[in-house]
Amino acid sequence: MAQLTVRKIGPELVGALKRRAAANGRSAEAEHREILRASLLGTEQDFAARARALRQRLRSSVDSSDTIRADRDRDGAA
Repeated sequence: MAQLTVRKIGPELVGALKRRAAANGRSAEAEHREILRASLLGTEQDFAARARALRQRLRSSVDSSDTIRADRDRDGAA
């Protein structure tokens, strides 16, 4: 396993990490690993949430059904 050293971390960030670790019943080191893992690899729930957000963002506000019906009627298709 590799080791990472993170320098120049302010006391407020270290304190936040320790509080979060305590709230999750982990050491600060284990919490740091979990934060990195979740941020970089994500979870299936994260992926599903991002996919939903992307679908919502790409959803068109234009209803093309009237245009399709008009084309179909013009072409004589049923």
